[in-house]
Amino acid sequence: MFLVIGALVGLVAALSVPATTWAERLPEGIPRLEAHLRLVSGPIQALQKVIQQAEQAADAPPGKGSIVSVRRDLGITGVLFAGTRSILDGLFTTVLVLYFLLVAGNIFLRRVVEILPTFSNKRQAVDISQQIQEDISGYLLTITAMNAGVGVTTAAAMYLCGLGDPLLWGTTAFLLNYIPILGPLFGVCIFVPVGMLSFESLWWALLPPVLYFGIHLVEGETLTPLLLARRFTLNPVLIILSLVFWFWMWGVLGAILAVPMLAILKIICDRLRPLKALGHFLEGE
Repeated sequence: MFLVIGALVGLVAALSVPATTWAERLPEGIPRLEAHLRLVSGPIQALQKVIQQAEQAADAPPGKGSIVSVRRDLGITGVLFAGTRSILDGLFTTVLVLYFLLVAGNIFLRRVVEILPTFSNKRQAVDISQQIQEDISGYLLTITAMNAGVGVTTAAAMYLCGLGDPLLWGTTAFLLNYIPILGPLFGVCIFVPVGMLSFESLWWALLPPVLYFGIHLVEGETLTPLLLARRFTLNPVLIILSLVFWFWMWGVLGAILAVPMLAILKIICDRLRPLKALGHFLEGE
C-alpha cells in the first residue's frame, strides 16, 4: 500500500505541471478550435443563442422585489480541477477500506465456513473463494500489463507525431483503459481538442485521436480478448449497465471495479446450482 500511494503521489507530481499547462492553453486555443470547426460553427452559434436566451429568461427579475446575482468565474483551470477534492476523498476511502480488508485477512471466509451446515458446503465455499482470487488476480495482472503496453505505445505514437508531453498522454491512456468501452471513448474525446490545439492542419490535428483509437482497437479487439477468453466471457451489454451503475454509486473507482465485481458474481453463479441460470445469462459469446 505504501508503494502504491508513493507511486500515485510521484505520478501526480510529475504530471501536474504539464496538465496545468495544457489547461491554461485552452483559452488561447479557442480561435484555432473555431477555425478547425468552422464547418459546424453555424449550428454551434445557433445553440449558443438559444442558451443565452434561456439564461436571460431565467435571470429576468420578477415583478416584485429584486434579485442579486453573484457569478463565480473559476476559469478553465478551476473548472477542470474542481473535482480534485472528491477524487481524493474517494481515493482515501478506498485506501482505508483496503487497509482494513488486508488486516482482516481471511476472517470473512472463516466465518462463512463456520456457519455453513455441511462439510460439502464448507468445501464449496473455500473452492469458490480460491477461484475468485485466482481469476480476479489473473484478470487484474493481464489488464495492467496490457494497459501498460497501451500507455507506452500511445506515448511513443504521440511523441512521433509531434504532440508534446508524451508521458502525460501515455499515463492518460494507461488509466483510461481500466474502464472498458467508456474509457477509450473518453480518451478519443480528449485527443481531438488536443490535436486541434497542437496542429494547424485539420488532417494533422486528427492524427492523435486516430492513432489512439487504432492502438485501442488492436488491444481491445484482439490481444486482450485472446488473453482473457479462458477466464472471462461476459455479456457486453451487462458490462455497460454495470459500468453505469457502479459509476453512479462510486464514481471513477466504481467504474474501474465494475467488471471485476461482475466477474465475481458470474464465478459464484457458475459454482452454485440454483444460480447457474443467472451465470449463463451473464456469459457472453
